[in-house]
Amino acid sequence: MLSAFSMGFYYWMALLTIGSLVSAQKDWWETASFYQIYPRSFQDSNGDGIGDLNGITSRLQYLKSLGVTGFWLSPIYPSPMADFGYDISSFTDIHPSFGTMADFKRLVEEAKKLQLRVILDFVPNHSSDEHEWFRKSAKRESGYEDFYVWQDAKPGTDRDPPNNWVAAWYGSAWEWNDERQQFYLHQFHKKQPDLNYRNPAVVQAMKNVLLFWLDLGVDGFRVDAVPWLFETVGFPDEPISGQSNDPLSQNYLSHIYTLDQPETVDMVYQWRELLDEYKRKYNTTTKILMTEAWSSLDVVKTYFNDSNNRQGSQMPFNFQLITRLDSNSKAIDFKTVIDSWLDIIPAGHTPNWVLGNHDKRRVSSRMGGDHMVDIMAMIELTLPGITVTYQGEEIGMHDVDISWADTQDPAACQLTEETYQQGTRDPARTPFQWDNTPNAGFTNASVKPWLPLATDYPLLNVKVQQETTENSHLKVFKELMNLRGTKTFVWGSFNSMVLGTNVYALARSFPNDKRTYVALTNIGITVETIDATKLDSSLPNDLVVRVVSVSSKYAPGETVTANSIQLQPYEAVLLSNGGTLALAPRFALFACFMLVVFKLFN
Repeated sequence: MLSAFSMGFYYWMALLTIGSLVSAQKDWWETASFYQIYPRSFQDSNGDGIGDLNGITSRLQYLKSLGVTGFWLSPIYPSPMADFGYDISSFTDIHPSFGTMADFKRLVEEAKKLQLRVILDFVPNHSSDEHEWFRKSAKRESGYEDFYVWQDAKPGTDRDPPNNWVAAWYGSAWEWNDERQQFYLHQFHKKQPDLNYRNPAVVQAMKNVLLFWLDLGVDGFRVDAVPWLFETVGFPDEPISGQSNDPLSQNYLSHIYTLDQPETVDMVYQWRELLDEYKRKYNTTTKILMTEAWSSLDVVKTYFNDSNNRQGSQMPFNFQLITRLDSNSKAIDFKTVIDSWLDIIPAGHTPNWVLGNHDKRRVSSRMGGDHMVDIMAMIELTLPGITVTYQGEEIGMHDVDISWADTQDPAACQLTEETYQQGTRDPARTPFQWDNTPNAGFTNASVKPWLPLATDYPLLNVKVQQETTENSHLKVFKELMNLRGTKTFVWGSFNSMVLGTNVYALARSFPNDKRTYVALTNIGITVETIDATKLDSSLPNDLVVRVVSVSSKYAPGETVTANSIQLQPYEAVLLSNGGTLALAPRFALFACFMLVVFKLFN
């Protein structure tokens, strides 16, 4: 038996250790990996060729197998579909093509059983012109007169728009309403009138929308089109940018009065206050905000917090990997872009990484081909912080050429057959490829799916990549996701540099567990021989191969010499030193507790 002093020493040391671990716990979202579902294209359950909620529910086990923390759904609300759900006619119901409210509740219930978080798209800037609020506002009904942004025609004209503002898609941002005899503002489609956030009733109405869905069990919101919420008072003309000769093009003007107004950031802070208060009131888990702003880094930074430490969005989306990298990018470009994002993250906040979404070209197509799929996955999933994966990226789905006859995207349909490909988002929205059965397992519809499938889906699908005895994009993705739960990836330090001619190298290290991981990605067309000790001088002579890209000549478990690692063109490898796998915090806490029990009673 231990002496009383020894027992007391172990006891207090254990308490100190446990207390340290508890205080160091991260909130659930700080280590999360999210998966974006575009509902129309994920899984059809009723044979109409359109994905739906019950289809998503039937595939939750797949999401769990990927190792993601949760998923966010593009809009599922009632809508005339002028912008495929972003023109909402009721913020508190479900579009019939996606199912019913009962279907949604079952989806949330089944997701919670699997410990998957549910995030909804919140579209606050505008509604559909078929929303009852707009109809009442057009009639000037009491309480709704100023729910939207209304203006008279330009003085001295019969029916000229109030100013020169243009919509994000094309054309004037103003549309005449015969019933009200005024123009209304629409910064997107003319069937998407802008709500008036200078009206307190609108602010409260949209807060009530958030509360409605929180009460149904959702874990947070992806907030759409945040920069457009407010416009400058007085509606002055915007200056000409000099980037276009077409006065109806968005690039014709510098949008200094319609984008990124100071009140917009304050509105995000108000929503965060509402979510935090909900957590306190109902003693529930943290509810999060993901804010979509394709703004400059100095603007995006303001969404985190202000000088008074007032908190905003937990996840101002990081689109730098989408907007600043392409098939021509070199390793130094990767480092520059990634470091520029890390440099703006305020102390105590968490970086996030987004490779794609329903509005942008898929990784394979944007970055130059299949050979970049594993490279991008390895970089994103090795970086510190939160990750967001768009459906299909884990298997390397690519864009599909959509003919003019098959085009569905409203943004493209308003163009011509000669120009529609410049504006279409359909290529990245095609149905998910589950297997090699007809329609890729997406639907058993006798009619065509709402968008055509990729012609190579019999070879590029989940089933093939799961069952192959060879390596696959899906296997690479899952292996990387498994490692993200270890202490080194949760708590470890981060370092990166360019090695050789065109190799972007990343290191994650956690000294307490003597574990270091090194990711080497050859972004060039030549063979490179790399000295990994330049990235981390403490690396041992021998490193173990943990994860390799589909094209790699290495095999997991193989040992390589740290100062002489040969990489083929577009090859990616994740290596580690020896040592034991780090325990996640909750398991470390349990192990510490068991040690105390053992010492006290033996």
